[in-house]
Amino acid sequence: MKLSCDIFSQFDKKWALLTAGKKEKFNTMTISWGGLGTLWNKPVATVYVRKSRYTKEFMDKEEYFTVSFYPEKYKKILGVLGAKSGRSMDKMFASGLTPEAVGESMSFKEAELTLVCRKLFVQELRKSRMPKDIAASFYADDDMHIMYIGEVVQISPPM
Repeated sequence: MKLSCDIFSQFDKKWALLTAGKKEKFNTMTISWGGLGTLWNKPVATVYVRKSRYTKEFMDKEEYFTVSFYPEKYKKILGVLGAKSGRSMDKMFASGLTPEAVGESMSFKEAELTLVCRKLFVQELRKSRMPKDIAASFYADDDMHIMYIGEVVQISPPM
């Protein structure tokens, strides 16, 4: 597998959709925190999901998830997918994106790049292990992020 991109800007500047579930039932959310690298001699993607997010239920249940990146023209749609909950509305229908099965999970046809990941590790971040200013800025409400590390098992389209 080969991935050619500016990995530092993929999450922060382009944003991404994190999707978990099967065709019959899945959920997606916009993420702007994450990373790509190597762990345990495997290519990995690391993503973060707050405990309160509906997508967390799917991430905990499923073995696979996808991280997909989109052209700039979809940024407004990604903003809506990050602000609305799949618990209270059909985000897939409202987004206008076209769901498609990719590997063992789901993504969208409009994605310019999808990473299919097999979950390897899950851990809740702890305020006691981070600088006080970061804890105060991001976790005053104690809605902590859960870190998911997944082995990248497929890149679609192949690069």
